[in-house]
Amino acid sequence: MLLLSPEIPMSMDEFRLLRDFVYQHCGLNFTEDSKYLLEKRLGRRLQVHNLKSFKDYYYFLRYKPEKDQELSEVVDLLTTNETYFFREEYQLRTFVEDVLPEIRKRKEASGDKQLRIWSAGCSSGEEPYTLAMMLLDQPWLNSWRVEIIGTDISQKVLQKARQGEYSEASFRNTDPACRRRFFVENDGKAQIGDDVKGLVTISHLNLFDQARIALLGKMDIVFCRNVIIYFDLDGKKKVIDSFFQRLHPEGFLLLGHSESLINLSTSFKLRHFQHDMVYQKPATTASSGGLP
Repeated sequence: MLLLSPEIPMSMDEFRLLRDFVYQHCGLNFTEDSKYLLEKRLGRRLQVHNLKSFKDYYYFLRYKPEKDQELSEVVDLLTTNETYFFREEYQLRTFVEDVLPEIRKRKEASGDKQLRIWSAGCSSGEEPYTLAMMLLDQPWLNSWRVEIIGTDISQKVLQKARQGEYSEASFRNTDPACRRRFFVENDGKAQIGDDVKGLVTISHLNLFDQARIALLGKMDIVFCRNVIIYFDLDGKKKVIDSFFQRLHPEGFLLLGHSESLINLSTSFKLRHFQHDMVYQKPATTASSGGLP
């Protein structure tokens, strides 16, 4: 008979210690209503390391030599990474029909034929690979240098993104002809094609690591959809300001359908297109920060 280890309770003091530690690491924000979630999900790690209390686990995360690897496990346990190809289709239509032509016209006028896109919080890769598939349908980009950078804080989902192998759940909104064109079927899984994969770079990145973010260079477009919902107000402002800093003048920021910059930043202007509204960095700005 299998005997399960008894669940270890988490005190409010332990909850606050762990909550604050996670917040300082990556900006994930948990209210006191989330105590049960942390207790259940992190309780598994106490058993893995044979620890007797969540306070012991807190000290493990702070001081043990393997703390970085364990923090990666914590992030995987506490984040939701459910996504699929061609998500929020109306926004993708705006990307292709409005945003790209505007960038093309502006860049061709200056002789610049480089397009750089950042998929911030790319999860298991469906978003950056979707963008790559859509760009491969734009013949004018054949002579351009195109780079899509997908980043996420979770090593687990990044491993899947790099593998580029997907199950049926990822194709709930994918046209069968598109799937036949860009994927190779293999034992019930679909492997992303090399032409798509060649446009995408997958990297580990904490959106609160300003030094690493600065190394990305300047972007024409930033996609950050359904990510900032995990942050508190201060965290959201910091992340949005990072996007502002990374964008070229007149670059675009595309957020999730339930997200906006209200109370977060006055630096961007809101553009109304036929299918969606997106944010744009002005051509010239007096300041680059968000709200004080």
